[in-house]
Amino acid sequence: MNLFSLPGLISALCLGVLCAGSALAEYDFNPSATGQSKSVTDPRNRAKVHTELGSMYFQAGNPGVALDELRIALSADANYFPAYSVRGLVYASLKEYGKAEEDFRRALDIAPNDPDVNNNYGWYLCETGKERQSIAYFLNALKSSLYETPDRAYTNAGTCALKAGDLDGAQNYLLKALQLSRDGAVNARLQLAKLFYQRGIVDESRVYLTDALKLMEPPTAEALWLGLRLERKQGNRAAESGYASQLRGRYPTSQEYQEFLKGNFE
Repeated sequence: MNLFSLPGLISALCLGVLCAGSALAEYDFNPSATGQSKSVTDPRNRAKVHTELGSMYFQAGNPGVALDELRIALSADANYFPAYSVRGLVYASLKEYGKAEEDFRRALDIAPNDPDVNNNYGWYLCETGKERQSIAYFLNALKSSLYETPDRAYTNAGTCALKAGDLDGAQNYLLKALQLSRDGAVNARLQLAKLFYQRGIVDESRVYLTDALKLMEPPTAEALWLGLRLERKQGNRAAESGYASQLRGRYPTSQEYQEFLKGNFE
């Protein structure tokens, strides 16, 4: 997965006050109608609304406007920690890591035990090469009995443990994510497929990959690349060619396709 790619962020994180992908109860997202929040005069409510708008602009691929909304949010309430957490993600996506780190640290100073802040900062650490350090933040997020999406933190912990080479820890976290998930846990299934592939348990890897592919549309480059290598290992040339065709057609500039062109199958 590319560093801070939008699909990865949406599946791994909670943006703003609401988890990514959920609908606002009181406000409809209309990029041309941000004036709807002008009537909110209470500083905390104003910060909340502009953080929600910033989150959705970020999800829509407009980080510049997202930063404007988050600036308004923090001007209204300088202690509104969700705005710092979301702005950290935006800065990270722009590779402004110094600013991202500063914002995450500010959010943690204000709300050290907030599960979403811990989850987001953990993912930031994992995606910037500090996989082992990230695990503590996912586990801290899971300490909260009020955390509404613990499967995300377990999936993230498993993903990052896998990147760090801790296969046993990764498997435990990912299986826990499957137990808790209410949406099919597509990312946990994909990571388990990768894990079993690394362990050489090809049949188990294929089962989890097949389940993951049923839940994703379109299939990600990561999933297609794993499928290609699984079929290659089994000598199924027709299936391998099918995955290769999809990878080339859908993601010709992806890192996975470049590895395919180089013949780097492991």
